[in-house]
Amino acid sequence: MSLNQQIEDWLTSRKQSFRPFDRPFVTLAFAQAWDGSITTGKGEAVVLSCQASKQLTHQLRSLHKGILVGIETVLSDDPQLTVREWQGSNPQPIVLDSRLRMPPDSNLNHHPDKKCWILTVKNNQNFSKGLKDSNHEVIHLSNSEEDFVPLLPAMRLLREKGIESLMVEGGAKVITEFLKLGLADAVVITMVPKFLGGYKAVGDLEISDVASAPYISSINYEKLEQDLIVWGDLNYQEMHNGNIEKQHSESKQ
Repeated sequence: MSLNQQIEDWLTSRKQSFRPFDRPFVTLAFAQAWDGSITTGKGEAVVLSCQASKQLTHQLRSLHKGILVGIETVLSDDPQLTVREWQGSNPQPIVLDSRLRMPPDSNLNHHPDKKCWILTVKNNQNFSKGLKDSNHEVIHLSNSEEDFVPLLPAMRLLREKGIESLMVEGGAKVITEFLKLGLADAVVITMVPKFLGGYKAVGDLEISDVASAPYISSINYEKLEQDLIVWGDLNYQEMHNGNIEKQHSESKQ
């Protein structure tokens, strides 16, 4: 069985056995150097994956209802988030953008068949005309001045809008927040045999005890051309639930 088929079968099985109905099944998928770097510096765009790994990423996109990135990824990489290198339907593009910085000329505002959803936290009426006329839908989760879109309300909203499975591609702040709150269920990491010494995929998870760190099981890995693909289920210790309960409480206020 090919690597692509192995991962598709595993992911399909995981989605079918997923029980929570108040949020999507979430897969973290990103490429990193062997030292954990995803780029040479914050805001810098680099290409890490080989062509076969890029095709695998597009296959993963086709297996999810939605695909989510943070605004920093849009500003630095200008991604299309489509399934160009694989057969299948494009997932719904979603951007976390607390300060509504989405560029009117971004690729996501010229998506071939989807209107991009922009999740934000404040009712900013000072859009430029070009931004108002762009091909996206702005969804306000609150009118607060927070600098990061609260994920629990965001996940509930996405599930209500029919997003049963969600692929999260980055950036680092977004990946870190999903792990910190225990909201990611699976992970697929493309390990590129390079050392960048740059900006890491995962930031501070506020862990005081190593035993409480998120962990992968069972670990699967296979070489794909020069890259190494690692995948598995994400698990969290009981004390990790404190972060989730805290945001549950804050979201109800």
